[in-house]
Amino acid sequence: MAPRHPVFGAPCWASLLARDLADTRNFYGAVLGWTFRPARTGDQFVVAETDGVPVASIGALASALRIAVAWTPYFVVSDVDATAARIRERSATVAVGPLSFEMGRAALAADRDGAVFGFWEGEPLPDVTARRGAPPVRLELRTHDAIASAIFYGEVLRWAEDGSGGIDVSYEKDAVVLRTGHGPGHVVARMSSGGVEAALNPHLRPRWHVAFPVDGVRSLGAAAETAEKLGGGVVAVKERGRDGVEQVTLRDPDGGLFTLTDR
Repeated sequence: MAPRHPVFGAPCWASLLARDLADTRNFYGAVLGWTFRPARTGDQFVVAETDGVPVASIGALASALRIAVAWTPYFVVSDVDATAARIRERSATVAVGPLSFEMGRAALAADRDGAVFGFWEGEPLPDVTARRGAPPVRLELRTHDAIASAIFYGEVLRWAEDGSGGIDVSYEKDAVVLRTGHGPGHVVARMSSGGVEAALNPHLRPRWHVAFPVDGVRSLGAAAETAEKLGGGVVAVKERGRDGVEQVTLRDPDGGLFTLTDR
């Protein structure tokens, strides 16, 4: 039996499905100062690190799988096949997989509003989003209806049903807030209503936002400037979120959207 993650149903990793691994490494290394090491999931993957701490992974699979370049959160599950069945039962889509890797199995899905997410069964990943302490990744789902999405994900991922402590769900400041059992302040994701599928601005369409912190407002500006010089661009101007965090949403040269925050 594979080792258990602390909390089944919790977000456990974030990965970018890219086209060219070398070009993508150069872009994110320059914008965020990441370094990279080989990943155990195969030659087409690398793990991004900051100060020796794993942050995310990049896999050059977008062209082979014929899918858009995108940052995607992964949730740990006890049975990837059963999870895929529950997704289909609720009129959502399993788009890719399950695929087998040395460490486990994974699949990609789209919820009923079109937001893409992944789920993982196997050896524990570095738990970038769900570990104790301040995570280097922030997750927020922009969706049509946050309450309806919370019900969907709760049923699909079996929150509080897998005997692992579960996910605590609360409604705060017009958003659904997800926490693990590590303490009242341990937020692992948020869900906000207001996504518009036909919006011209991709920032406003239903999707999972994957955000990474940088040091200070000046660093946000410098990162955005570097992204533009390297063929990326600014998608959403700097704004102050519900929790007072300054942020800017960028796209990489292949169209992958990501958010930077000042903490």
